[in-house]
Amino acid sequence: MEGGEIMKKGFTLMEMLIVIAVIAILVAIAIPGFRGMQDQANKARAQAELKTLKTAVESYALNNAGVYPGTGANWETALTGATPKIVENELYDPFGATSTSDYGYATAGKYYVIYSAYPTGTTKAVYATGSVEGTATVYATNTGN
Repeated sequence: MEGGEIMKKGFTLMEMLIVIAVIAILVAIAIPGFRGMQDQANKARAQAELKTLKTAVESYALNNAGVYPGTGANWETALTGATPKIVENELYDPFGATSTSDYGYATAGKYYVIYSAYPTGTTKAVYATGSVEGTATVYATNTGN
């Protein structure tokens, strides 16, 4: 430095604004893709857990003269409290309204359906004829549907 010259170190305001804008654009591109991956992972989890619950319901029926667990808020309790133990802990729907939302369950005689709230929180119903109705797309049933 000679006679009165001052060296400025750092970035100008314009350079900082450009960097922030580029970062904001990259974040805006990445977030929707990440959300889609999260939904797919939760859907895969729900499908796997529904298969487990279907096996547990069938096992329960084998040990209870062909009778499936009743409907209502405590249907999974019948599985976790059964002897022999069928399921160690309750499984929660990753698409439920809360982190402890149960999977849905409906039964009609010899038929049942277990369903997830994916993607819109709608329900399924099963009838004595074996027909399944509703808009839930992730579910397990013994009706062949």
